[in-house]
Formats: sequence, structure tokens, C-alpha cells
Amino acid sequence: MKRRSLAILCTLALLAALLTACGGASGSPGETSSDSGGTASSSPAENSPADRDGSYWAPEVFDESEDMGYGGEDYAASGGIPSNSRLDNAKIIYTANLEMETTAYSDCASNLETLVEQMGGYMEYASASSPGSGYRSGNYTVRIPSAQFQSFLHSVGNIGHITYQDKSGENISEQYYDTESRLVTQRTKLERLQALLARAESMEDIITIENAIAETELAVEQLSGELRRYDALVDFATVSIHLYEVARLSTTEQTPPTFSDRLGTAFRESWQGFRDFLEAFAIFLAHAWVGILLLGILAAFIVIVVRRNPKIITFSKNFKDASNPEKPEDGPKE
Repeated sequence: MKRRSLAILCTLALLAALLTACGGASGSPGETSSDSGGTASSSPAENSPADRDGSYWAPEVFDESEDMGYGGEDYAASGGIPSNSRLDNAKIIYTANLEMETTAYSDCASNLETLVEQMGGYMEYASASSPGSGYRSGNYTVRIPSAQFQSFLHSVGNIGHITYQDKSGENISEQYYDTESRLVTQRTKLERLQALLARAESMEDIITIENAIAETELAVEQLSGELRRYDALVDFATVSIHLYEVARLSTTEQTPPTFSDRLGTAFRESWQGFRDFLEAFAIFLAHAWVGILLLGILAAFIVIVVRRNPKIITFSKNFKDASNPEKPEDGPKE
């Protein structure tokens, strides 16, 4: 009986030990989280002004730019835009058309050439004309490095009065890289054909491979030339400039004019138009005075001859009467 009671007590003690162990194991995570939570809540207090070295505790700051793969300084310098953006490898052709006025044509044309050289560009085409009005004009096509395109458009306004401007940018990235891919394919094909030609034995195979090589070489040359043309257009922007010499520069109203302004402008333009007409008429007389003088002499000679010969007048009158006879009036019939 004592042995049976002792066995029951040992069994109960063993069960109690097992339950205690299970309770401790299940309670460990909770205790750990509460401890860590307590530590997190108490750490600022412990590391605050009461800290030995007097420093404040601060969590570690996470830099998103480092996680995205580009440096923080470059990322901040680019205004939040990654340096390897889509436009870095884009192939864009920039063009612009300008119309300019100037009262000093020679100086403006010279300053334009100087500005093109300073920007690292060159003059592709230039022509000048001087019509009978005396005002000169010129047409220029200049090539400017694409990196200096905007700077050139801002600077050219300082040497002349711009009356019209348009600019455009054509993205040819798709055409460019497609041509480049086809060029790589043709060069690979050419290498393979040359390898086949080196192993060819029959004359028929040699002739066939040589014809294929010639066609492939032609395709390579055409594609290479197309890429060179694209590079030239992309690297250097094209700017067409039409320069006109005028007596006075045209102005643009920044604000809507009032009635008095419009009336005054109308009087000024009317008077200026009349002066321009007189100037143009005087220039016309200066060009045509010889012909006008000859016509005047001829008219005076004809008048003198007619007055000295009355027979000419009589003959002219008789001829007129004969060509236009008067019809007799119809009288009453008897």
C-alpha cells in the first residue's frame, strides 16, 4: 500500500514538473516580447540626457537611394531623377527656324558668324541678296552642337531682333537602334559567309557565297551610312535663320492697347506709310528718269508737229467722219 501511494506521488510530481516546463516554454515568447518592448520603451529614457556621454539616442535612418542602386549624392543632385533615365540614351534631332530684323546688317551677320564659332558649330549654308529697295537680306543654315542648342537660341536674340521662332525635337531612338541592330546582324552574317567561303571546295559554292558576301557588304555599307547620317543630325542641331535689314525694328505690344494708343499708332503708321511712299516714289524716279525724259521729249515733238500741220488735224477729222457716217433721220413716208 505504501509502495502504491509512493508511486502515485512520484507520478503526480512528474506530471507537475512536465506542466511547469510546458508553461515556461509557452510563456517564454511572451516574456521576451514584453522584455523587448520594455527595453524599447525604456531605452530612450536610459540613453536620453541621463546618458553618460550626454548623447541622444536616434534610430538608424534608411536611405532609399542606396537601396535602389544609385548613390545618394547623385540622386539628390539630379533632383530625384535617376542618372540612367530614358533620355540619357535617346537619339533626338533638334531643329529651329528663326526670322530676324536688324538695322545694321553687316554687323549682325558678322556677329552671327562669331557666335556660331564660339558655340563650336559651323556655317553649313549662307546666301545674301540686295534688291532694288536697298535693304539687304540673308539666309543661313548653321549647325550647332546639341548640347549648345538652347544656349545658342538665347544668345542669338542679343545680336538681332527676333520676329519669329519655332523649334522641335524629333526622337529617332527607335529607328536608330533598329538600324544598329540590323547592322550587327549583317556583320555577323558577313563573318559566317567568309568562314563558309574559306571551307568551300566547289566552284559553284564559291560563286554563290561570293555573291552573298557582296550583297551583305552592300547592306553593311548602307546601314553604316544611315547610322552616320543619324549621328550627324543628332550630334549637331540644325538652325535656319532668315535675316532682314529694315529701317526700323518692329515692336510687339505686351498688353492690349487702349483706344488712344491705337488711334495714335494709326496716325503714326499713316504718316510713316506716306513717307515710305514718297521715298519709294523718289527712288523710282531716280531709276526711271531717263525713260521718263525720253517719253516727254517724244510727246512734245508730236504736239509740235501736229500744231504746225493743220492738214493732219483735218485728215484725222475726215477719217473719223468716214469711219462713223451719220444715219439719215427717218422722215415720214409719202
